[in-house]
Amino acid sequence: MEYYSEKINRLIEELGRLPGVGRKSAQRLAFHILSLPKQRVESLAFAIEDAKKSVAYCKECFNLTDRDICPICANPSRNKRIIMVVENPRDLAAYEKTGKFNGVYHVLHGAISPMQGIGPGDIKLKELMLRLQKDVDEVIIATNSSLEGEATAMYISKLVKPAGIKVSRIASGIPVGGDLENIDEVTLLKALDGRVEI
Repeated sequence: MEYYSEKINRLIEELGRLPGVGRKSAQRLAFHILSLPKQRVESLAFAIEDAKKSVAYCKECFNLTDRDICPICANPSRNKRIIMVVENPRDLAAYEKTGKFNGVYHVLHGAISPMQGIGPGDIKLKELMLRLQKDVDEVIIATNSSLEGEATAMYISKLVKPAGIKVSRIASGIPVGGDLENIDEVTLLKALDGRVEI
C-alpha cells in the first residue's frame, strides 16, 4: 500500500538512488526538502543543475572543476614535480584535508578491474603518461588497498619505472579493502610519510 502521493514517491525514489541513501534516509530527505521555503528548494535545484552543466575535468589532473584548470594545478606554490595518483576526486579531497601534501595530483577515475570489465584504457592512465613527459621527480601511487587498487598500483609502477622516475606507494596503515575517503587525516598522513619506493 502506498502512503504518499505519486510526486512524493517519485522524490523519495530519486533520492534513494543516491549512493549511501536508503529508503528511510530518502524519506527523511524528501520531507526535509518539502518543508523548506520555496526559495531554498529552488536554490538547491539550481546548484545541482548548474554543477552538472558547469563541472568538468581539469585539463591537467582530471579532478572535477568548473574551470579549465583546477585550483590545485593553478596554484604556483604547488610542486608540480611530485604527482600523487588517486582513484577519484574524493581521495584527492581526503589528502588535501591533511594540509601536508604540496605536490599535485592525477585522478584516474577508477581502478583496473578485469572482473568488472575495467581495463587500463578505461581510466586516465594514458593522460598520466603524457604528464610524465614533463619534468617529474616522483609519482606517489595512492590507490586504495583493495585488490583493484593494488593491481592498478603495480600496473602504473611497471609503466613509469622505465622512464627513470621514482615511483612510491603510500605505506600501510590504510586497512586492506578500505577506501581513502573514509580514512582519518592522521592515518592518511602517516601513510604518505611512510611511503616506500616500488
